[in-house]
Amino acid sequence: MTAQDKKNKEQLILEVAEREFFTKGFDGARTMTIAQEAGVTHAMLHYYFRTKEQLFERIISDKFELISQMVLSVLGNAQLPLVERLKEGISSHFDLVAANPLLPRFLITEMLPHPERYRYIYEKLDDIRRLYVDLQKSIDEAAERGEIERVDVMMLFTSILSLNVFPIISAQFILQMIGEKGELDEAKFLAARKQETIEMMIKRITKY
Repeated sequence: MTAQDKKNKEQLILEVAEREFFTKGFDGARTMTIAQEAGVTHAMLHYYFRTKEQLFERIISDKFELISQMVLSVLGNAQLPLVERLKEGISSHFDLVAANPLLPRFLITEMLPHPERYRYIYEKLDDIRRLYVDLQKSIDEAAERGEIERVDVMMLFTSILSLNVFPIISAQFILQMIGEKGELDEAKFLAARKQETIEMMIKRITKY
């Protein structure tokens, strides 16, 4: 097996494991099932990842690395005007959650009740914490110049998370409950909702 073959096989295992952990949780996930769906033996699975815990840690680490990179690449881009950074940040976060709809539920059910698992993500969040400080400084300076309303970045992030996550995890429920028959288009609903959230958050901080 070539190095590329090993890399491809490892990636396939990770994709299958992510689905298994996100749908069944850590306790419900089975390494035997992961191995079978990835087309490898149980022994080979343990060759790539020695334990179930190690595989779980890799899944969490990779996801938060993705989140960290997304946040930093947009909100950390000092070349963009502040309002544009926020617009792009909201849009990128929405798209990330939409592409990973099982992630929010998984974090609530598997991470929040187990604070000992936070160690998997501490290092991934260091850059985001520094961004938080820098972004608050930029907002304060812009507010002093009269360009925007002052807002606490923690509250801003909390609002963005709330407004972006709920519509994605509940889209089908909302459409079934109040949508018109024949108009249950989830993609159209989510696109409209993303734009609504961007406009709502920008109006919160800008002066008209």
